[in-house]
Amino acid sequence: MNNRDLLLEIGLEEVPARFVLDAVEQLKKKTTDWLLERKVDFGKVQVFSTPRRLAILVSNVAESQKDTELEVKGPTRKIAIDADGNWSKAAIGFSKSQGVTVEDIFFKEIKGIEYAYIRKFEKGQETESILTELGAIITSLHFQNSMHWGSLELRYIRPIRWIVALFGKNEIPFSVGNIAAGNMTKGHRFLGQNIALTSATEYEKVLLSQYVIADYEERKAAIEEQITKLGEEHQWVIPMDFDLLEEVTNLVEYPTVFHGSFQASFLELPKEVLITSMKEHQRYFPVEDQNGELLPYFIGVRNGDHRQLETVIRGNEKVLHARLQDANFFYHEDQKMTIVQALEKLNSIIYHEKLGTLSEKVLRIQTIAQEIANVLEVSAEKKASIHRAAEICKFDLVTNMVDEFPELQGIMGEKYALLQGEKMEVAQAIKEHYQPIHPEDPTPRSMIGAVISVADKLDSIVSSFSIGLIPTGSQDPYALRRQAAGIIKILHEEKWHLPLSTVLKIAIKVNHQEKNEELYEQLEKFFRLRLNYLLEEKGIRYDLVEAVLDSELSSIPEIVQRAEVLDDNKNDVNFKNVIESLARVINIASKAEQTDRVNRDLFENEFEQQLYEQWQRVEKLFEQDPSALARYQSLASLQPFISTYFDHTMVMTENVEIKRNRLAQMKHLAKLITNFANMNKIIVK
Repeated sequence: MNNRDLLLEIGLEEVPARFVLDAVEQLKKKTTDWLLERKVDFGKVQVFSTPRRLAILVSNVAESQKDTELEVKGPTRKIAIDADGNWSKAAIGFSKSQGVTVEDIFFKEIKGIEYAYIRKFEKGQETESILTELGAIITSLHFQNSMHWGSLELRYIRPIRWIVALFGKNEIPFSVGNIAAGNMTKGHRFLGQNIALTSATEYEKVLLSQYVIADYEERKAAIEEQITKLGEEHQWVIPMDFDLLEEVTNLVEYPTVFHGSFQASFLELPKEVLITSMKEHQRYFPVEDQNGELLPYFIGVRNGDHRQLETVIRGNEKVLHARLQDANFFYHEDQKMTIVQALEKLNSIIYHEKLGTLSEKVLRIQTIAQEIANVLEVSAEKKASIHRAAEICKFDLVTNMVDEFPELQGIMGEKYALLQGEKMEVAQAIKEHYQPIHPEDPTPRSMIGAVISVADKLDSIVSSFSIGLIPTGSQDPYALRRQAAGIIKILHEEKWHLPLSTVLKIAIKVNHQEKNEELYEQLEKFFRLRLNYLLEEKGIRYDLVEAVLDSELSSIPEIVQRAEVLDDNKNDVNFKNVIESLARVINIASKAEQTDRVNRDLFENEFEQQLYEQWQRVEKLFEQDPSALARYQSLASLQPFISTYFDHTMVMTENVEIKRNRLAQMKHLAKLITNFANMNKIIVK
């Protein structure tokens, strides 16, 4: 019999757009893994998704599982055969448990010991007989948010309304909750109808006849094509926001692009306000002219065809008009409030019940920012701008505009600050101090914005840790991991040689936790993990990452450079000898109970003196050229002297005074080495 196609469709109430693609990828992986685990051959795999369905079509699925031949391991020969050469009870029991006789036993040697084995043949089951297990795949899909409905115990992203499960033309009998699988699918909610599928292969074609484009990529391409055509017809520039395009594609089953307009007078509002109103709240694409200026038009995507499209356009224009009217009112109303009045309002807004008001948080940000500025030795003029920007960085949180459009925090702060006469660099820093929000976001362009961004994020992390709000597992309600990653990204890109340990201690002191060693250790561990991710993303080998992070948290650029230098040299012919020599020093130095001064008068051979001189030389080189490459090269130059030293010198000698002096020399040298990296963590072959 020929192979058949397998179709599984989960019909749902409308799934939020942000969950659709992840869900269908899970369905693909779980289904293909299931087929592979059950040794069922298959061909091409296609997935389909819309707001109302998740589906997978697997072509050329084998009619039965592969036949398998297994070798089952039993007792050792000594246990399987008794002293008289007869089969033991253990051997007989083993063969019976496998459905064969002792005559089928053979022996194989593993690491010098012979074991009894039985070769067992298992004929594959017919695929159709095991496909009822597909219900478990449906219930195994994981969603960030799930819900109950009716009296069912099942939790799912949205209520399941139908299931299609076909193997060729045959229905696969199983149920999920109170929904039995069958061959009935549903077309577009308003334009289509219920329809019975006669085979798995016709799935996509049948849905298209019912106004459903089941393929995500086809829908996306159709939207792009229609938008492009509309832009060409009107000589508009329509910037393609691909995040918005993805969202809109997952909101519709049969897309029709349309354009509407709004009053030109609204163009007096800041561009960001108009774009936010259109994109974030209405899922519209803004329209620009050839010079990048906004035009009073928008592009929308309807879930349906062209019928009564004018009515749809008028409805969308009415909704957008109301939003822009509100935004216009808020914008002009906010300008009646001074920055001083806004800052006073921060006194009454609780940041956290254990951490005080937003005003108190702003004071902490100011103090941390000033301390960082002092360490960076910025000019007095820059310090004044940092102080002012930190002082007013949160004032726009009490404005009507930010209350209505939270996405505009910082952005409106910059606009309103400029309207009230603040310096450009101060206003710019208000906007920038929220950056980066996501890993792919840019860091602040200005130095002032970067300082305040670090101060704000640092305060959020340290203050949260100080009251026990520490991320665990997947739980991170205050996005502290994301903020830590933002700090590291800024410090790295700004190339500030500002030790991370110093930054943490500044924030701890500002939070009145100066002597809290446990808090510092928790924060240090937290940031080491974020640094670990940064280095792994750069492709640095894991053991080299561990080596450079197993030392004091110095400046981020320096840590990255040390990891990169080790990674660049890992295939060098001398790398193994260098690392082993340096690691040997670290190992023996660990036996020193304390760090003593090295007494050269106690040296017994020239090799002790040579290593001492080389240590002194390398220390000076470290001071003269702090670059990671120069430091690695100077450490590598110690290798022959270390090897010669150990060839002729017994550190752990019976003479207590000499032993202590030699350990002291090892201790000082080890400190120099571990300041670069803990060579014991590096794997060399």
